Amino acid sequence: MWNRRQGHLRPVGCGVEELRRRRREREAALRKARREKQLVSKRLLRDGAPEESEEGCVALILGEAEIQQFLWLAQRGTEEKERERALVSLRRGLQHPETQQTFIRLEGSMRTLVGILTSNHALLQLEAARCLHELSHSEQSAVAEACLPATSYLLTYISGHSSDLIELCLYTLGNLIVESEAVRRQLLPQGIVPALAACIQSPHLTVLEALGYALSQLLQAKEAPEKIIPSTSADSSVLGSTLPQHMLQLLQPGPKLNPEVAVEFAWCLHYIICSQVNNALLITHGALSTLGLLVLDLAGAVQRSEDAGLELLVCPVLRCLSNLLTEAAFEAVGGQMQLRDERVVAALFILLQFFLQKQPSLLPEGLWLLNNLTANSPSFCTSLLSLDLIEPLLHLLPVSNVVSVLVLTVLCNVAEKGPAYCQHLWPGPLLPSLLDTLALSDTEVVGQSLELLQLLFLYRPEAAQAFLQHSGLQALERHEEEAQLQDRVHALQHTALHG
Repeated sequence: MWNRRQGHLRPVGCGVEELRRRRREREAALRKARREKQLVSKRLLRDGAPEESEEGCVALILGEAEIQQFLWLAQRGTEEKERERALVSLRRGLQHPETQQTFIRLEGSMRTLVGILTSNHALLQLEAARCLHELSHSEQSAVAEACLPATSYLLTYISGHSSDLIELCLYTLGNLIVESEAVRRQLLPQGIVPALAACIQSPHLTVLEALGYALSQLLQAKEAPEKIIPSTSADSSVLGSTLPQHMLQLLQPGPKLNPEVAVEFAWCLHYIICSQVNNALLITHGALSTLGLLVLDLAGAVQRSEDAGLELLVCPVLRCLSNLLTEAAFEAVGGQMQLRDERVVAALFILLQFFLQKQPSLLPEGLWLLNNLTANSPSFCTSLLSLDLIEPLLHLLPVSNVVSVLVLTVLCNVAEKGPAYCQHLWPGPLLPSLLDTLALSDTEVVGQSLELLQLLFLYRPEAAQAFLQHSGLQALERHEEEAQLQDRVHALQHTALHG
């Protein structure tokens, strides 16, 4: 960025454009890194299982003979209660990895269990599904792959009538999906995407939450951007199905919004957006307006002190909105019109204050969104100024180096819009705050402070004089020997002294 010319250092070409280019390159790298953050995990559903809370029922490791006995009783027992008890005992044993390994090595065991799953006895069917669910929770991929014969039946039953069985099958499929590529290769041609698209219209909230979990696991697969998400073939891919529209409906704020369901589908939407397959399609479906309204709704919940569990939803929502704003399609499809400037900015600051008090780790999420809102939008920068939010923004600087860099980046977005915007930044508390950040040792924080000062001096030369009067040159001198900063330090020294 910086080049020696006529015996001193000065920006190459247009200072503002070069500063903007450097910052955009750094932000692109940050976005790429943030997209890699995923939540691969498994879930175990035991709350509804019978006898789970009975005293004295300790789950024991089962040997081959015991497994064979329980399977024989479950298949050929004379009474249904006896058959059900055998499956309960087997399920409890399958909570142990040792029993799981013995089970999958035992010839015919999975075939027998699948046979019970496909029987016409509802209670036995449910208990067999619970056994499969225990197996799906194994950390061994061999155990997941041993469940392959059951996947087509699990898919069939998510279109059934029993909400308990549907929920169990969905969580089991979600666990199997994340563990094994072989499972995913089998499920895709078996029609998992159309099955999930049909299931998303269920009236049962527990089913929808389980469906969101299974879908999120599928979307996190490494092959998802090429084989699962693209909209090239109708119904068999996520974007080619009705899933996106239904997901956005489930994220619509209002009395019908269920926080647990919304969390699952917000993460699903996040993974789709991060794949960058066809975000223009999501924008045309109204994703920006839905997410913007949801941000307003979340801020309202904070103001009403109805914030229990709010951080679980706000994180994926902010990420979705932030990443959509980076798309070239954002302007092309009129995305700007889907967000209302002042309301979104005001809501975001309500959330930032909430994070500061209760969840500081979420501050970068909110600031990243504010950065993307203000990066190419004079109107959002105007909202920031008209709502007098510069000083509250500066109060966040001491929180952490990560927060400081993002705050300074947002201020750079405002400053680069020109002299009229810089008039709101100086005089004021900005210059003292920047002198404080120059006293820090973090290279990124200091570097961003130098860029902001360069913009401020460019559009408000009087600020350079105030900088010199407040020992600004001494603050710069401590960074003269730092390789990553020295060119920018020398250039800023020259600008402050000579304009």
